Amino acid sequence: MTVEHTALPAHYRRTLFALLRYAIAMAFFGLLVGIAFQESATKLPFAKAGAGLHIESIFSLSLVHGHVFMMGVVMPLVLGGALLMAHKAGGREVGPVGLAWLVRGYLPFATLSVLLQLVKGYHVLLAVRGGQTDLAVVDAAFLGGSHALRAAVYGIAHTGMAVALGVFLVALWKSLRPRGAA
Repeated sequence: MTVEHTALPAHYRRTLFALLRYAIAMAFFGLLVGIAFQESATKLPFAKAGAGLHIESIFSLSLVHGHVFMMGVVMPLVLGGALLMAHKAGGREVGPVGLAWLVRGYLPFATLSVLLQLVKGYHVLLAVRGGQTDLAVVDAAFLGGSHALRAAVYGIAHTGMAVALGVFLVALWKSLRPRGAA
């Protein structure tokens, strides 16, 4: 072990490993989602749906690839880098609770948000491929047509992700005071 490696607190190392593993897994997932989108989009020809409906029916699904990379790869790497830079610059230690909000809060809720987007994208695409041309009907049928379920699941996913990220960012901000400062 190098001096720099041992100078990093154990809970920092665990967090950084978790963020890196998550980012790597999400990068593979993002690549698979991109391939799946390209293959799925070709199964709905323009002749069957028309240009406007074709674009509308694949739009949600087309965004998933970018969201996976932004929320699942870029954000964890940036947050881990910020944590490491703050520590290396002489900032105070972020406690295990602050880091737990990141790993046990942001990461699962980001995953749920991406999965919801993927499910909705395929819901719309498959409904149009099945012959439904009224997107209002398709949208109303999402998650079994239950608006309460839809609001609850989306609300939990997005609020959980935002709160967890916010708690971590506040902890990181507070750590930016130099070590030993009152």
